[in-house]
Amino acid sequence: MSFKRDLPFRLALIVPLAGLTGYFLLLIGSQYVFFSAAAFLHQLALPEIQAAIVLSLGSATVSALLAVGIAVPGAYLLARREFPGKRLLDTFLDLPVVLTPIALGTLILMAWNTPAGRLLDDLGLTLPFTVAGVIAAQFTVVAAIALRLLKTTFEQIDPRYEQVARTLGCTAASSFRRVTLPLAGRGILAAFILTWARAVGEFGATVMVAGTARGATATLPSSIYLAMSVADLPRAVTLIVLLLLISLAVLLAVRFALGSRP
Repeated sequence: MSFKRDLPFRLALIVPLAGLTGYFLLLIGSQYVFFSAAAFLHQLALPEIQAAIVLSLGSATVSALLAVGIAVPGAYLLARREFPGKRLLDTFLDLPVVLTPIALGTLILMAWNTPAGRLLDDLGLTLPFTVAGVIAAQFTVVAAIALRLLKTTFEQIDPRYEQVARTLGCTAASSFRRVTLPLAGRGILAAFILTWARAVGEFGATVMVAGTARGATATLPSSIYLAMSVADLPRAVTLIVLLLLISLAVLLAVRFALGSRP
């Protein structure tokens, strides 16, 4: 009797989830119609596709390392310390999360047309239409994400562990290094993986800053855009399948890093 009474509620829970799952399966499964193993291998052998793969993976690694490296101390400060203007600063640092990547890319270009930007350009830090521009665009998009993920990680660590370390003679720096960082290790690894994956998939800011020059500044997402602009479906499908495989690997890696089963 209770099962019949609960049936509408259970259906209300199951139907939306099943519908969303089916929709995603439709999107991913549609690639099967256009996928060809021979075309996939042929496309992978092309120098410009290999260049896009190397650039995407390499630039994402650099930008994710920079983002996480900066986010670790910044996130710890926001999670553990109170200071005037903290809420305003915390809100300001979230701007890249809500701003469209195209707007962020435009801001980078505009910044490089100011006296400060031209000075950096004269010093050799040229961003427009360069690999450095790809890294800068990816970093700008993912830095706030890394900061938010790591802030949550540090907030979940009981500060009493650090207090105990301080009573045993540790300085603030040594307790952070010996106690907090090891406890946050899995969270930092997961944040790096997710930040890296977001950098690999970044499109809007990268196109605005670095362009889409084949074999030079074209990443995997911008290569998909170029392929679709000329209706080159074999190339587009190859690149999409690559990104799907990377995304699946990232999700599994995050689950492993956090210690949960897939």
